[in-house]
Amino acid sequence: MDASTARSGVGFRSERGPVLIALMLSVALVAIDSTVIATAVPSVVADIGGFTSFPWLFSIYLLAQAVTVPVYGKLADLFGRKPVMLWGIGLFFLGSVLCGAAWDMGALIAFRVVQGLGAGAVQPMSMTIVGDLYTLEERAKVQGYIASVWGVSSVVGPTLGGVFSEYVNWRWIFFVNIPLCILAAAMIFRRFHERVTRGRPRIDHTGAVLVTAGLTLLVLGLLEGGQSWAWLSAPSFLVLGLGVVLLVVFGFVERRVPDPVVPLPLLRDRLIVTTCLISAGVGAVLIGLSSYVPTYVQDALGTGPLVAGFALAALTLGWPLSASQAGRVYLRVGFRLTALLGAAVVVVGTALLLLLGRHSSVWQVGVSCFVIGLGMGFTAAPTLIAAQSAVGWQQRGVVTGANMFFRSMGSAVGVAVFGAIANTTLGHGTVTGGRAPAGPLTHAVHSVFIATVVLAAVMLVVVLCMPKVGRPEAAGGTTPPPTPADPAAPVEPAALAD
Repeated sequence: MDASTARSGVGFRSERGPVLIALMLSVALVAIDSTVIATAVPSVVADIGGFTSFPWLFSIYLLAQAVTVPVYGKLADLFGRKPVMLWGIGLFFLGSVLCGAAWDMGALIAFRVVQGLGAGAVQPMSMTIVGDLYTLEERAKVQGYIASVWGVSSVVGPTLGGVFSEYVNWRWIFFVNIPLCILAAAMIFRRFHERVTRGRPRIDHTGAVLVTAGLTLLVLGLLEGGQSWAWLSAPSFLVLGLGVVLLVVFGFVERRVPDPVVPLPLLRDRLIVTTCLISAGVGAVLIGLSSYVPTYVQDALGTGPLVAGFALAALTLGWPLSASQAGRVYLRVGFRLTALLGAAVVVVGTALLLLLGRHSSVWQVGVSCFVIGLGMGFTAAPTLIAAQSAVGWQQRGVVTGANMFFRSMGSAVGVAVFGAIANTTLGHGTVTGGRAPAGPLTHAVHSVFIATVVLAAVMLVVVLCMPKVGRPEAAGGTTPPPTPADPAAPVEPAALAD
């Protein structure tokens, strides 16, 4: 099938529809498994023990996922997206089987690492394949679909975990992934094709080891700081300090190798840097909302978990709605102005959270989340697409991986910062605003909402620092790559679906 035929239509019934469905299914598996085990912890502990170690079930999965993203991005630029995506789904499949068969908590934690290693490939490859397969105008709408999957999964995950652990068995939380992984892999294998001239790619093994080790220690320090050890303690300084040292050494190594894991000139590009920082802000705002909005709705408004989940789900309604229109907007006014509009709406939406009080309704919470979702649709997708469009095929995987990694880092930092704010407020037993409802816990949540407004404002400032890249053209789905200076370098493929 030729490229023009492959590009007809954006919906699920078009030629590219099966690939899009497979990508959304893959992303759903990764997103759900980051939260699905939360409500199943009592059943897991009752079966295999290890209560004191269960927090690692979450941390180790997120850690393995986050630190491998940059390496997978580089491998995709060397060998193509399809093999890396299939490898990620395969690892996730293997990890799911092993997790379902785990005999104690130590084994379950180890097998969650395998799942996380697979998830680290699926997340960036999904966005990179979208960048290869869809035009500039189409990408925002399609990425809105994928973003909505993440939002829905944050609500569906804990619910599914509770249902399986109560009515079936907690092991089916993982076993249910088996047929879904097979289906997603089969659809991508059969329907997504790319022509890649691989030649003899040179792999920077030293750089890959250094960046993985450094990021592992850095993310581990952020995730476990204030939890497993105090922030101002020897373990905290050791883990974070060694992580920084390894990343500095990585920087020196990358300056000398011919084909680095992360090309350092990209880190000096203002567009790439600002879009990555915006992605970090998006990750932090999302983790703040998904962690504390349900707490507020249940504690202050007296609702159940299901209603609290629906209030947060309003975020996932606004996001794809605005993302579906973002393509038309940035083709008219450019990426920067579109992202400015979105970031301003996010600020407004987070500010609405400060108006919530003891007599507020769930509808008010839902409206605030809906407005934030509208802003995210005009912010997250256009900035990622701007970064993807600024480079050729040979670097699109690295750029997309960096963007996804910064979102993960934003979530990790957000967990630490918001947790510290909530704990400090609970410790002092005070409230920082007249509108916060009664109750120590809701006082803490109100403080987190204030921090979220500040974070959204900082994100708006970063968007203002984005360079003006001009108005993108509607024609053309991928950035034509320059002719490689090295004959062994990969050449732009035609990404097709048939």
